[in-house]
Amino acid sequence: MFSAIANWFKPPPHIARRDGHDAKRLYPRFRLQAFHCAFIAYATFYLVRNNLSPVEKEIRGILHYDKDMMGMIIAGTSLAYGVGKFVMGAISDRCDPRKYIFTALILTAGLNFAFGSARSFHVHLVLWTLNGLVQGMGYAPCARLMANWFSVSERGLWFGLWNMSHNVGGALAGVVAAYSAGWWGWSSAFYVPGVIAVIAAFYLFSMVRDTPQSVGLPSIEEFKDDYPPDEKEPEPDERVLTIREIVMKYILPNKMLWLAAIANFFVYIARYAMVDWGPTYLKETKGASLHLGGWSTVVIELAGASGMLLMGWFSDKVGGRRGLVSTIMMAPVILAYIGIVLTPPGMQWLDMTWFAIIGFCVYTPVMALGVMSLDLTSKKAVGAAAGFVGMFGYFGRFVEGYALAFLSQHYSWNAGLAAVVGTSVIATVLLAFTWNVRPRG
Repeated sequence: MFSAIANWFKPPPHIARRDGHDAKRLYPRFRLQAFHCAFIAYATFYLVRNNLSPVEKEIRGILHYDKDMMGMIIAGTSLAYGVGKFVMGAISDRCDPRKYIFTALILTAGLNFAFGSARSFHVHLVLWTLNGLVQGMGYAPCARLMANWFSVSERGLWFGLWNMSHNVGGALAGVVAAYSAGWWGWSSAFYVPGVIAVIAAFYLFSMVRDTPQSVGLPSIEEFKDDYPPDEKEPEPDERVLTIREIVMKYILPNKMLWLAAIANFFVYIARYAMVDWGPTYLKETKGASLHLGGWSTVVIELAGASGMLLMGWFSDKVGGRRGLVSTIMMAPVILAYIGIVLTPPGMQWLDMTWFAIIGFCVYTPVMALGVMSLDLTSKKAVGAAAGFVGMFGYFGRFVEGYALAFLSQHYSWNAGLAAVVGTSVIATVLLAFTWNVRPRG
């Protein structure tokens, strides 16, 4: 049975090369198809992952959970997602992304349906932890699509565009969850996104294609004559590597990949502090409504989209120096968190301004570290590399999810946000060491 499942997930083989005229005509269409599939897929994963935070306070009130309990749920899914991102990422390098994405979306939709139906804390903890593990199947196959269809010198721009899917999905998750809960009760914040995920799964199953070679086209490096600086010739070994070969050759010995991963740990604390707890923070300390809390997520995500696009393009213009732009963009994040603490109740427009600054700036290192993980390794290991760096990020979210709940419950929100400021400073210092890192540098 295991071998049958493995064979079903096996990547499609390379087929006979089309003639030059057909390749030139079809390449732009297939590239846009790959981009829009990766965009829709990852935006949909966010709908069924970021839909807990907007209704966290309502769930606590109805089911009598406290902040520590909700913090455990958030921390559990973050830890599982971090592990899943690396493990599932390494597996994805050996799988057809079409079937991998389809399977992941169906599974996460089912877990959302189950979460909305449950009324027990321990069941919720298990379900949302499992959801985090399944969600780990999402990023790597999408990154694999992007790496196979877009060359190294254009990754900043195109990954910036693709990473806007984080923001579109995250923004929609806040609005869909908040309004669904307002109209039909908190459970619908999980039912409605689950239905959307099922629809997206079948659409993507019909549209996703793996590598250019699987549809009779040359590799993107050959087509654009755009090889990484230390890889002037195509990789001769076209076989699919084992997971052990991927991890031991391309991941664990890579010192710069380790530095990017550790920096990502602290970046994700700054990223998710207000995504996970922003709506609750505004309701409890600033008198915000349920709907305004949901819109705070929209502000962060849409501001983040514009920041990633601009800085992704800029990173291409400075020779792929993702660390340079990431370091620069972390300083305003520190100032914005301090501004949130100092802003008095009743000035919600100013709170939203700080949220926008956080979103605009913090998503640049989030995006850039993901691209850097691909820049630092082979296309044979992009899923594992992205998963490795992402795993550390979600370990950071695990710490943030529980620590911010604990500090706000037992001390104060100011204590929690002071801790976020401290971790943002650490992230900035670590990113400074990647200032001159270039693709395959």
